[in-house]
Amino acid sequence: MSIDKTSAAPDDHVVENPEAAKAAVTVVDPRLLVREQGLKGYVSEFKRKMKSGDLGSIPVVIGLAIIWIIFTSLNSNFLTAGNLSDMSVAMVGTGMIAVGIVFVLLLGEIDLSVGSVSGVAGASFAVLNVTNGMNEWLAFVLAILTGTVAGALHGFFFAKIGVPAFAVTLAGLLFWNGFMLQILGSNGTINLDPDGVVAQLTSYYFSDVAAAYGLAVVVTAGFFLSSFLGNRRREAAGVPSRPLSDTIVRTVLLAVLAFTAAIVFNQYKGLPLAVVIFIAVLLVTDFVLRRTAYGRKVFALGGSVEASRRAGINVEMVRISVFAISGTFAAVGGLFIASKIAAANQGAGGGDLLMNAIAAAVIGGTSLFGGRGRTWNALLGVLVIVSIQYGLALEGIASPVQYMITGGVLLATVVIDAVTRKTQKTAGRA
Repeated sequence: MSIDKTSAAPDDHVVENPEAAKAAVTVVDPRLLVREQGLKGYVSEFKRKMKSGDLGSIPVVIGLAIIWIIFTSLNSNFLTAGNLSDMSVAMVGTGMIAVGIVFVLLLGEIDLSVGSVSGVAGASFAVLNVTNGMNEWLAFVLAILTGTVAGALHGFFFAKIGVPAFAVTLAGLLFWNGFMLQILGSNGTINLDPDGVVAQLTSYYFSDVAAAYGLAVVVTAGFFLSSFLGNRRREAAGVPSRPLSDTIVRTVLLAVLAFTAAIVFNQYKGLPLAVVIFIAVLLVTDFVLRRTAYGRKVFALGGSVEASRRAGINVEMVRISVFAISGTFAAVGGLFIASKIAAANQGAGGGDLLMNAIAAAVIGGTSLFGGRGRTWNALLGVLVIVSIQYGLALEGIASPVQYMITGGVLLATVVIDAVTRKTQKTAGRA
C-alpha cells in the first residue's frame, strides 16, 4: 500500500525531538530582545554572550583600563595631554601595519614579511626623492606600490602555487630586508626633508581647536546616521532592529569618548594629522569588510575555504588581493615610521615591529583561527602595546621587561581566543 506524502497538510508534522524544538524557538535575535525587554534585554544578551564565549572586545577594553589605572597610579604624567598625544602619533605606524595583518588573519593565515616590506617602502621613498630628486608625491605613491606588489607576489605563491603562507612570507622577510639594505647603499641612512610630505605625516598638527571638535562631531554624527538608517532599512525589510533608544545611548557614549579625545589634543599641540589619517583608514576598511561583497568573501574564506569555493567565490583572487592589501598597509606604516625619525635607515622594519604589528591585531580581538575580527581591533591592540611601552618608559624600566610584559599580554589574549572558540563549539556556534 503506497502513501501519498504530498497529501498531508503543512501543519501535519511530527516533532521527533521536543527538547530540540523547544530550544529552537527560544533563540531570539538580540536586537529584538533589547527592543522588547529594554534594560532587562541588555542584561539577558550580556549573559548569553558570556555563556557562549562571545566576549568581543570586552577583555581588551578591561585590560586597557587596568593598564592605564596602574601606570597612572605609578606616574601622574601618564595621562597628561602631552603623553597621550605622543602615544596617539607613535601608534599609527604599527597600527597601519596591523590593519593589513587583520585582513590576513581573517583568512586564518599569517604574513611575516610586513616588517621588511615597511622598511623597503621607507627606503624606496628616500632613494627616489632624496637621492634621485623625484617629485615627492610620485615617490610617495611608488613607495606604497612597492608594498602592494610585494604583497601580491606573496599572495601569488600562496594562492596559485600552493606554498604555505608562513614559508612564503618568511622568505619575503629575508628577501625584502636584503633588498632594503641594497638600495640604501653603504651609507645606510638617508635623511628626509623635515618639511616634506613624509615628514609632515607625524609632525603636522591642526592647531585650530575647531579641527579636533569638528572631527568629533563628524564621527559622532556619522555613527548616529549610519546606525539610524541601518535600523530603518532593517525595519523596512521586516527583520529585527535595535530601538532608537539603543542607538542614542551608543551615540552618546561615542560622543563622550570623541570629545574627551578632542579636549586632550587641544590641550597640547592640536589634532595630529597622523590620527586623522588612521581614523579614516579604519572607517574605510571597516566599511569594506562589513558592508561590501568583497568583505563577506574574506570572512567566508576564513570560515571555510571549501564552502567558499563551492559558493562560487574566486578563492585564489581573494587570497592574492588580501596579501596585496597587507603589503600596501605595511608600506603605509613604513612611511609613518620613517616620518617619525625623518629618515630611512638600515634598522627600519626590524626589531620588534613585526611582532608588535601581529600582537596588536591579535590583542585587539582578531582571531588567529580566521573568520572573526574587525580592523578596529588594530586600534585597540596597538593602543595596549603603546600604553605598555610608554608607561614602562616613564618608570625607566628597560626594554627586556617591556618585551616580557607584551608577550604575557599576547599569550593571555591567545588563550582567551582559544577558550572562546572551544566554548562556542560547545554551544554549537562555531
